[in-house]
Amino acid sequence: MIAPVFVDTNVLVYDRDERDPAKHQRAREWMTALWRRSGLAVVGGQVLTEFYWTVTRKLKPGLPEDQARSYVRALCAWPLVPIDEAVIAEGWAVQDRYGFNFWDALVVAAARTGGCRSLLTEDLQHGQDLDGLVVVNPFLQSPDPAIE
Repeated sequence: MIAPVFVDTNVLVYDRDERDPAKHQRAREWMTALWRRSGLAVVGGQVLTEFYWTVTRKLKPGLPEDQARSYVRALCAWPLVPIDEAVIAEGWAVQDRYGFNFWDALVVAAARTGGCRSLLTEDLQHGQDLDGLVVVNPFLQSPDPAIE
């Protein structure tokens, strides 16, 4: 795996959601590894808002809002890629080129805008090279050998 790493919503959700113990454990391993090394992880505004909505509204039981907000605030210590006009335009280009849904295309666009070389997500094909951005499924690959 090549740094920096863009972290998608599903990794953050499984880090907090214990209903699937195997995915929870693996997400915790990745998050621990990413926090250990400064400058390794990047996150996007879309990812943080999706995380907050998912853990406070979609999960049953969900996280209390104060806990979810605290987690989002902590993640803001990482470089944050906002969704702006350039990211939206890049998202459309990704959507057109790869046929992804717009939300996944926006994640790819934010990762590229953030200068990432790897995208940590279970939503796209593991190992897929998106013009220099490599997809890593955190539930198929351990963080230990992957983080340089």
